[in-house]
Amino acid sequence: MSKVLIVEDEMSIAELEKDYLEANAFSVEIENNGDSGLKRALEEPFDIVVLDLMLPGIDGFEVCRKIREQKQIPILMVSAKKDDIDKIRGLGLGADDYMTKPFSPSELVARVKAHLARYEAIMTSKEHSNKLIEIRGLKIDTTARRVWIDEEEKNFTSKEFDLLVFLASNPNHVYSKEELFRQIWDMESIGDIATVTVHIKKIREKIEIDSAKPQYIETIWGVGYRFKV
Repeated sequence: MSKVLIVEDEMSIAELEKDYLEANAFSVEIENNGDSGLKRALEEPFDIVVLDLMLPGIDGFEVCRKIREQKQIPILMVSAKKDDIDKIRGLGLGADDYMTKPFSPSELVARVKAHLARYEAIMTSKEHSNKLIEIRGLKIDTTARRVWIDEEEKNFTSKEFDLLVFLASNPNHVYSKEELFRQIWDMESIGDIATVTVHIKKIREKIEIDSAKPQYIETIWGVGYRFKV
């Protein structure tokens, strides 16, 4: 079931949109201000965002810009503002579509379906043709098992590479050392979790500008590690 985030401060409109989307088998969540909407969009695995332009807190333009910096999920911007300049600005910041209020809820559902189908097709095509992970200067070719940082290639051992790919493929998820050991070494840790710590240290030495202040793999004290995006 696809997950939709509606960021809309007019609750009557948001609830109407939610009712129609849920009637079409979507899972829907609502946030009514820009700050909370942005937080959830970045931290939770939504498949599409329906984003109002005029919001309390940060506006829809800024929410769109910040989402697009980190995620490629479809963003459908909606607004009562009819000026072409607003449409141009919204699309220029990375919105995939722009609907002017008032609009038919059925049209919203149709557009959500169309954008999700298109996004799924693009992602499927990328998976088959180009298995690359690229994040802020870090590029990982998972097919050729090669890694570059700011265009400079780095050499990785097999387990270092597997650990890096696993973390980068699951961004913002915190994993304990035990979980990472089971995932990469395919066995229970039984006192061997120091292996994870050593491998994380070696990976940081290769990809971080300052391994004491990592920008990619973050230590969550008392818990484990996560890959920041």
